[in-house]
Amino acid sequence: MSKVICAHAVSVDGFISGRTPDSQEEFGRGLGDAPMLFDWYFSGDTPSRVFDGFKLSEPSARLFDDFAARIGAVVAGRATYEHSSGFGSGSPHPTAPLFVVSHRPVTDLAGPQTHVTTGVADAVAAARAVAGGKDVGVMGGALATEALKEGLVDELVLHQVPVLLGGGRRFFHELPDHVRLRLRQAVAAPGVTHLHYEVLR
Repeated sequence: MSKVICAHAVSVDGFISGRTPDSQEEFGRGLGDAPMLFDWYFSGDTPSRVFDGFKLSEPSARLFDDFAARIGAVVAGRATYEHSSGFGSGSPHPTAPLFVVSHRPVTDLAGPQTHVTTGVADAVAAARAVAGGKDVGVMGGALATEALKEGLVDELVLHQVPVLLGGGRRFFHELPDHVRLRLRQAVAAPGVTHLHYEVLR
């Protein structure tokens, strides 16, 4: 069966954005020349084989493209969808359809986007049905946490950027119990360390 993967760029203190919600100050005020969480997508000299316009360092490109090639469908929460301007009526992945989880109406869905109102488990099932045997990616801190609560997540990939944001939106929300992980791979690259975990059950 295909696997469910949650991946995100995070600060060392576990944040995925800063204190302000607007895109101009997404990572908080007064950071100056501090590295941003997605700089490593564009600061290398190796073009991604999957994402047009991405130029990563060689070790980042190798790992990032290996995971991107595994994804056959994506599930995202409403906050992620809205924060990303609806992914331009497309998907965060160039070839994978998008399933948006929200109990409230989402009126501007288009193209490869499907609205799921009945929760993350049903969204993952629907994504698996169209993924062609490939894996399902889950996006968004709240949704990833809900998927962990329901025992749906098989792997976590944290692209850890060497900055302490000091506040903002955390990737992981509160869980009812601890979740045990096994580190499968750690890849140090310029501006980021890629940590690949297996979720133990």
